[in-house]
Amino acid sequence: MTDSLAPCRAAIDAAFVLLRDAVAAGGKILTCGNGGSAADAEHIVGELMKGFHLKRPLTAEEVAALAAVSPQEGPRIAAGLQRPIAAISLVSQTALITAIANDNDADLIFAQQVLGLGRPGDVLVALSTSGNSRNVIAAAQVARAFGLKVVALTGAGGGALAPLADVAIRVPATQVPAIQELHLPVYHELCARLEQACFG
Repeated sequence: MTDSLAPCRAAIDAAFVLLRDAVAAGGKILTCGNGGSAADAEHIVGELMKGFHLKRPLTAEEVAALAAVSPQEGPRIAAGLQRPIAAISLVSQTALITAIANDNDADLIFAQQVLGLGRPGDVLVALSTSGNSRNVIAAAQVARAFGLKVVALTGAGGGALAPLADVAIRVPATQVPAIQELHLPVYHELCARLEQACFG
């Protein structure tokens, strides 16, 4: 973790605890953002849904379940699978996003998915460098209304998103490229610590 993120240490630790407790209780993680933050939302899911630093072999029970379905192929499939941390990127659903934007309201492309996929105890990780992305704010509002927790990653200002978050990680930068460069080590640390907590 870079020294420039020292002011964010307490918020990063709080976000980890929130995420860890949600996953331990059977919850999942939803992610959203725009542009570079959309790429970050995808990146987070990529680190969580398969091995990041650790190997995550299936349990003996999971291996046996696959073998029971297919004695020949089950063991091969089991050997290639890794235990996931359940996470969904809301930026990936091209047909759904364009339908919402065209038929309803473009600001609701993430909020509609939070309503459909989110359950109480899940966590929305909302990324916005300005903190003022209207579609991300709408997603956070829906999350809070329906019992999800919200972790926000923003720049120093926090924008309108930060007050909606259970934990707001406001990295100490004001320019978009610098904010995005600081978001990367933040979510890499969160993913690594979650993986260690679940599978270490």
